[in-house]
Amino acid sequence: MEQFDLVVIGSGPAGSAAAMAGLRAGLSVALVDKHGFPRDKLCGGLFTGRSEKAMKAIFELDVTPETFVTSSHMRFSAGADILAEITDAPPVHLTMRRDLDAMLHTCAIEAGAVPFLGQPLDQINFDGNQAILKDGTQLSYKVLIGADSVNSIVARLLFGRPFDPETIGFGLEIETPRTKAHDQAVEVDFEAAQWGYGWAFPKHKTITVGVGGINAENADMKAAMRAYVDQTGADPSLKYKGQYIPFGDYRKKPGRGNVLLVGDAAGLVDPVTGEGIALAMESGAFAAEAAAEAIAANAPERAFGGYLTRLKPIHRGLDQAKQWRLVMFPKLMQSSFKKAFRKGSSLQRKYLDLLAGDVDYGDLRSAFLRRVPKFLWWGARSRLRRLFSRREA
Repeated sequence: MEQFDLVVIGSGPAGSAAAMAGLRAGLSVALVDKHGFPRDKLCGGLFTGRSEKAMKAIFELDVTPETFVTSSHMRFSAGADILAEITDAPPVHLTMRRDLDAMLHTCAIEAGAVPFLGQPLDQINFDGNQAILKDGTQLSYKVLIGADSVNSIVARLLFGRPFDPETIGFGLEIETPRTKAHDQAVEVDFEAAQWGYGWAFPKHKTITVGVGGINAENADMKAAMRAYVDQTGADPSLKYKGQYIPFGDYRKKPGRGNVLLVGDAAGLVDPVTGEGIALAMESGAFAAEAAAEAIAANAPERAFGGYLTRLKPIHRGLDQAKQWRLVMFPKLMQSSFKKAFRKGSSLQRKYLDLLAGDVDYGDLRSAFLRRVPKFLWWGARSRLRRLFSRREA
């Protein structure tokens, strides 16, 4: 049996960030992943300003043209109706998860994490603090971090199942070839799926085209995807890839004792912007910091309490996002939201600032409410005019 202070299951952005933070705190770290690297991962690959800040703080890595496409051109639409075309937006970055995850994983290994690749987790002996891999490898831990995505085996072993399919999202995606006719616009369609959106994100050689929304609200996501593929001019012959997305239905208690869940395994995905990479890196670092603190106090079982305290700002932001979702997605609000977004440059800018990580949902809500009374008045005035016209006729 090999002994470590910290065993991390999953080496995506969350797991690699946990490994980096653990190593920085002086812990010995095992980094387990069922795949080797590079490997593919279904994800739009939107890398926001918040993600950029997190990567710099945790990995000391910068955004580079080799791994990222950077764009300041944002296009927001509702079906064929373009709500806003902004060519001077705060820059966002687009990346292939195959490249990003390999880069972050390599960084963690070079910093001293011990890799165990190609063997998935099989069992956890919670009483004995042992993680057992499929090939029989046994890893002893003081704290274990589950960073193994939405279908987390760690979450399943802890709680019986990793998520509730009725409350989280589901997404479909393709990589369609990019041609010279495509511009650098980052496209978001608020009507491509119910309680969700569609995306077309340019990469170096392809465009990632996908739709995603609350699973229970989308009885036929494939039909929504076909319609969006036609709308974007993507290759209709490509096979869709699908994955559940923990759209803001986060676990209030992501772990217990000395076992912690981070990133998608903890449900940490913004239900409006789809932001997941930044929250994955941030939560991974928080978990490792809490682990180091508990281990230093010779009380690894206290790691969860320290982690939960550090998570409060992320949970608060996700709660605000879930409230804001009630403004954007219900059918009764869609017309008002679209009008406010189309006419409200301040609302558009606040949304872009949100992607950049410079404002929160309170700022976005205030910008929307400043616009809504005008549109309610215009709507009422229009109805009154139609009523008087009919009476005069």
